[in-house]
Amino acid sequence: MEKTYKFWGWENIGRDFVKGGSRLAGINDPIELYDALSNVWCEHTCAPRLRDKWSNENMTVGQCSITSFLIQDIFGGEVYGIPLPEGGYHCFNVVGSCRFDLTSEQFGDAELDYINVVPQSRDEHFADKDKYERYQYLRQKLMEYAGAEIS
Repeated sequence: MEKTYKFWGWENIGRDFVKGGSRLAGINDPIELYDALSNVWCEHTCAPRLRDKWSNENMTVGQCSITSFLIQDIFGGEVYGIPLPEGGYHCFNVVGSCRFDLTSEQFGDAELDYINVVPQSRDEHFADKDKYERYQYLRQKLMEYAGAEIS
């Protein structure tokens, strides 16, 4: 029986994602990365302002930008942001023709607008020292979990 996922775009990965471009041994596509990150995401990698909402049942909350830039490290592609009503952006990835959002589950059944999006800058996001440190921590924990370096 095939496992189903709840993150946005998962069902298109088998069709749209071109394998072979991973920079992390043992992780060949975003689904494999999601499975690995599910063992790594934690309260410490969650954005501080959202930590009271983080739980094992809602592990993707507050993880979007650091996860999206980590995905970019591994698979390349672009990071885009969906403007949020309360300000800021929710980040997701586009790699080739494949669009996916590994952290969309944090919004439950709410539908996000993946059409009217804004390119996101790594430099802008990582100007926030805490965010950069959380990204580094997530990256290190993923490499430890995978037993490999991101090349």
